[in-house]
Amino acid sequence: MSEKILVADDEAHILHVVSMKLANAGYEVVTAMDGEEVVEFCAADRPDLLILDYQMPLLSGTEAAARLREMDHMKDVPAIMLTARGFDIDREDMESARISVELAKPFSPRELLEAVQRLLAGCTHKADVEAL
Repeated sequence: MSEKILVADDEAHILHVVSMKLANAGYEVVTAMDGEEVVEFCAADRPDLLILDYQMPLLSGTEAAARLREMDHMKDVPAIMLTARGFDIDREDMESARISVELAKPFSPRELLEAVQRLLAGCTHKADVEAL
């Protein structure tokens, strides 16, 4: 059984590229277009990894992640945050939402896949993920 990854971004082309890259690598991919969809999906199911866009409608990526961390079954699910280049997310927000990796757009699909593989292999801290 392949790992399930929830990808959330309000930009359809990013959802498409990321989903295809992950599906081609053998992962099961579920998508969401906003932070509320993320929370609704995770209330009913548990993905193995989250890829969240920071700037989404209804709830930002950090707001959605913070809500997910209140759910017992979502406390330890690793998360990657996608941000606009040059956009700096408050470190406290990143830590409280337990975001393991931050990738700036535009990012390389290969770079994203490598981060996914490392997180699913058990590396949960940003320095560990970047060092491998």
